[in-house]
Amino acid sequence: MTNDKTEPKQEKRQKRLTLDLVLKFLYKRGLINQSQYQYIKANSEAQTRQLIKHQENTYSKRVGQPEVLVSPAELIASLNIEKEGVEGKYITEDEITQLIAEELKIPYIKIDPLKLKLDTVTSYIPRPFALRHLIVPLDEKDGVITIAVADPFNLEAANSAAVAKKIKTTVVLSSKGDILKIIREFFGFRASIAAAQREMSPILELGNLEQYVKLRGHSEIEANDQHIINAVDYLLQYAFDQRASDIHVEPKREMSHVRFRIDGVIHYIYSMPKPVHAPVASRIKMLSRMDIAEKRRPQDGRIKTHHKGKELELRVSTLPVAFGEKIVIRIFDPDILMQNLDEIGFYERELQLYNAFINRPNGIILVTGPTGSGKTTTLYSTLKILATPEVNVITIEDPIEMVVEDLNQVGVQSAVGVTFSNILRTILRQDPDIIMVGEIRDKETAENAVQSALTGHLVLSTLHTNDAPSSIIRLLDLGVPAFLISSTLIGIIAQRLMRKICQYCKTEKLLTKEEILYLQLDNTQTYTVSYGEGCNECRGTGYKGRTGIFEVMEITEKVKNLLNEKADLISIQKIAKEDGIVTLRQAAIKKMLDGITTYEEVVAIT
Repeated sequence: MTNDKTEPKQEKRQKRLTLDLVLKFLYKRGLINQSQYQYIKANSEAQTRQLIKHQENTYSKRVGQPEVLVSPAELIASLNIEKEGVEGKYITEDEITQLIAEELKIPYIKIDPLKLKLDTVTSYIPRPFALRHLIVPLDEKDGVITIAVADPFNLEAANSAAVAKKIKTTVVLSSKGDILKIIREFFGFRASIAAAQREMSPILELGNLEQYVKLRGHSEIEANDQHIINAVDYLLQYAFDQRASDIHVEPKREMSHVRFRIDGVIHYIYSMPKPVHAPVASRIKMLSRMDIAEKRRPQDGRIKTHHKGKELELRVSTLPVAFGEKIVIRIFDPDILMQNLDEIGFYERELQLYNAFINRPNGIILVTGPTGSGKTTTLYSTLKILATPEVNVITIEDPIEMVVEDLNQVGVQSAVGVTFSNILRTILRQDPDIIMVGEIRDKETAENAVQSALTGHLVLSTLHTNDAPSSIIRLLDLGVPAFLISSTLIGIIAQRLMRKICQYCKTEKLLTKEEILYLQLDNTQTYTVSYGEGCNECRGTGYKGRTGIFEVMEITEKVKNLLNEKADLISIQKIAKEDGIVTLRQAAIKKMLDGITTYEEVVAIT
């Protein structure tokens, strides 16, 4: 019989973590069976050769380092081994690494790039050393540096770094994949920024960089510098990997801040030295075909690129602020922007109504909601269905969100008189079947949209109102006669985006009496709802991804009769309720009771 007390000591005398030991842990925990054990052993050598070849191309040759050895966790995960007794679920590198940590009684950390400080990661250990030994500093607290290692038996590198830098260290275990990713992204970005800063160090103190750039004409030269090119490339790739929808580069007095918006929430990422901001801005402007010499006026541009086999479109906006040019890059993923309508959050009743709207030959359909409520996704997903070879679809956008080959897209250019209303008048001579107007902003655009609907076209457009009934009042305020609204308007969709509960840390609780009262639910019942406790997958937020909630209002005969009597908002809302409208609040509560979102999101969004 094995002595449990002596076994860990024997294991810790090993120089490397072996495949046999990890397989033993997995088998002991019941994650693999005997046949899977034998399959991994039989295929380990061939799979290792493949992984080494891949990483030579990906890491080693690019940075001129000796080959990085394949870890047992990486090897097993790459073979797509199903968990014993769980069909369709494969054992991941993170799960194996966490299991190793538990068996060896070492703390495990799933590395979240958004929670790391770039200075901490890159200041204590040189990049070649970190890559060779697969170690990376994660945190500094009370003079102690937390260092992540990929191999729990290879602690010499961490110890030698502690001696060389005269620092105290504590060691945690992380997956090799996570460590390599941090080394590549953080050291690459830091090295590029630092090199760019060094090359600009002889310049005078740049309290106001813009004046000196104009004097020296440096912006074009610095924007072509290889370090700046690398820094911008790292920044974009990092944003894609983190599922960011927006990148903010914001100049301040002393530094320039980089922030990402992920699932609707902004996260601070990094502070760049102020002298580097102007060349980074120039590089982004150059990529998006803007005028890099123009720094006083806002500009718009776009970049098309690829990431993991997908074509992405980036919309770039610059704005002169107190300390320079603020840049926002909106990232458009075609898989998110153009989805099937049944995937974006519609319930069955609302989906059937909306499908009935878009299959009408003519009339106006309005999609309403504040900025960031997913209106563009709804419209593009709709046009994806409608844009068949037999149909001529023309869109008027400010600016064009994403270029789609099946559509005829026109961008608004106010500077040369190309406005929504002007284009709308012109495109009626282009024989359209369906017209999408980016936004109805004024009386002229509203009137032209109505005229287009009256002459046999289906018109889709957006308004900025809080709910569906308010859109009718907004059209009346713009000066559109009530009889024209009643004869052309088909339906209105109000919408919002809500964060979805992370499926990896989802748990349940009962609503309190106060919460039931606030949502005006039946207080004689109990309600079980879900929430996310916070885990590595969702970065501790409890949320991952977003879904839409929709308020769909059909313009029925009752509404039309009311319109002709010059009705007010309260009367319209009352009729809509009689017609069975599901309000945004009701839709949000249904999502909560279905376990898709939380009570907190319902309150925050509606």
